[in-house]
Amino acid sequence: MTATVMEIFLPATIAFLIGVGMTPFVTHFLYARKLWKPKAGKLALDGTPASEFNRLHETRETGTPRFGGVVVWGSVGLTALLLQVLWIAFPESFEATAFISRNQTWVPLAALLVGALVGLLDDLYEVQGRQGLRLRARLGLVATVALLCAWWFFDKLEVSSISFPFSPGPIELGWWFIPFFVLVALFIYAGGVIDGIDGLAGGLFATMFTAYAGIAFFQQQLDIAALCAAVAGGLLAFLWFNVPPARFYLSETGTMGLTLLLTVVAFLTDALGSGKGITVLPIIALPLVATVFSNILQIFGKKILGRKLLRIAPLHHHFEALGWPPYKVVMRYWIVGIVSAIIGMTVALL
Repeated sequence: MTATVMEIFLPATIAFLIGVGMTPFVTHFLYARKLWKPKAGKLALDGTPASEFNRLHETRETGTPRFGGVVVWGSVGLTALLLQVLWIAFPESFEATAFISRNQTWVPLAALLVGALVGLLDDLYEVQGRQGLRLRARLGLVATVALLCAWWFFDKLEVSSISFPFSPGPIELGWWFIPFFVLVALFIYAGGVIDGIDGLAGGLFATMFTAYAGIAFFQQQLDIAALCAAVAGGLLAFLWFNVPPARFYLSETGTMGLTLLLTVVAFLTDALGSGKGITVLPIIALPLVATVFSNILQIFGKKILGRKLLRIAPLHHHFEALGWPPYKVVMRYWIVGIVSAIIGMTVALL
C-alpha cells in the first residue's frame, strides 16, 4: 500500500517542485516582455462594455501578465517526461511511477496540451491589444477537441454509457454518448471564467483534481490518479505565486487545458472505471457549475425580463460588487470547493 500511495504522491511533489523552480524564469520572461493586456476593460456577453467589472478590476487588468497556466501544464508535462525517462533508464526502480500509458493517460494529456496551446494563442492575441479569439471560435475549438476525445472513447475504448449512484447498471447512450461528451466539455469550459480573482481558480482546480486523483486511486486507475495528482501539484506551485497580489493570471492557456482535462478524467472514472465520475462532476465542480448558471441567469434577466438579476456576472464578481473583499470571496469559494469535493468523492465511492 505504501508503494502504491507513493506512485501518487511522487508526481504531485515533483510537479510542485518543478513549478516552483520554473516560475522565476517564467516571471522574468513575462515581465521583461510586458505580456499583459495593454488596455484595461472587457466586454460583456452582449458586446457592451462590462462597466461594473471594469470598475472593480480596472487597476488590476494591466501590469499583471497572462500565461500563468504555462507553469501548470509545463510542470505536469516535465514531470511526466522525467518519470518516463527514469523508467527507461532504471526500469526496476521507476516502472510503477511512470504514468504515461495508452489506455489511461494518452487522451487526457493530449486534451490538456491541445487546450493549453489553443489558449496560449488566445492569450497572445490579448497581450497584442487584439480582441483575442472570438467566443464562437473558442467554443468551436473546444467542441472539436471534445469530439475527437469522445470518438476515442466510443470507438477505441468502446465506452458508450454513463453510471449513476444506486443504479443497477450503467445507462447505455449508444452514439448519443458522443454529443453528450461534447456538451459536458463545453459546459465545464464555460465555467473556466472563474479565473477572475487572485488565487480563486488555482485553489478550486487543485481541489477538483485532488478529488479525482482520490477517485481514480480507489478504482485502481493509478496512472490517471498520478496525472491528476501531478496537475494538483502544478496548481499548488502556481498558487504559491498567485496569492494576492497575483504574479500572473492563469488565463486561457490554463483554463482551457484544465477544463478539457477535467472533462476527460470525469469520463475515464465513470463506466470505464466502474465508477460514477460523470455523476459527481457537477458536485466536485460545483463552483464552475454555479459560474455557468449565474451567466445564464444574467442573460435570461437582461434578454427576457429586461433587467439584471445579479449586479454582475459571473457569481464571484457579484459578491465583489456587493462589497465583499476579494480575499473573502476566494476563501469562501475554496471552502465550498473543498466541501463539494469531499461530498463528490463520497458519492463516487458508494
